Amino acid sequence: MKQNFVEVDIYTLVCNSLLIIILPHQASDAAKLTGFTMEAPSVRLDKIINKLREHNFRITPQRVAILNVFLNSNEHPSVEQVYEQVKVTFPTTSLATIYKTVNLLKELGEILEIRLAADRNRYDGKKPYPHPHLICTKCHTIMDPEISAIDQMTSELERTSGYRVLSHQLEFFGICPSCQNQ
Repeated sequence: MKQNFVEVDIYTLVCNSLLIIILPHQASDAAKLTGFTMEAPSVRLDKIINKLREHNFRITPQRVAILNVFLNSNEHPSVEQVYEQVKVTFPTTSLATIYKTVNLLKELGEILEIRLAADRNRYDGKKPYPHPHLICTKCHTIMDPEISAIDQMTSELERTSGYRVLSHQLEFFGICPSCQNQ
């Protein structure tokens, strides 16, 4: 039953009839199409907590701390980075607790996993929907670039292949300005 909810929830957020990619400058248009808006972290926290309650998941202080790390991070943290931040306040929290919460948040569509072959997976709690990432191959910084052509590329892929695109993962690898200046 939980699996069916996850699929419906992801389709609702990711696509209606086509994949909808939400970029920051398109947030108001995307909100009209999908109902998803770029909300303040405290508002998202409340909504996620309510969603967890609706599905009978416990709301523990550790789980709220984990959510806060994802929702307030200006980076795309790994599980280990989240663990390091949470254990400052909750020293008895285990790495397993972080992994379990991350998997739950992924299932609910509240964080986006960025799978990196050479590095540990990273997570985006601010934009839990498919969007491109720009990754520095030296310092491993990840940023969310604004690319307007993604919508056209997705439509062209669907038109030429016959596929119905449900999601995507698009990463660009390069060297960030800080590393170039070193």
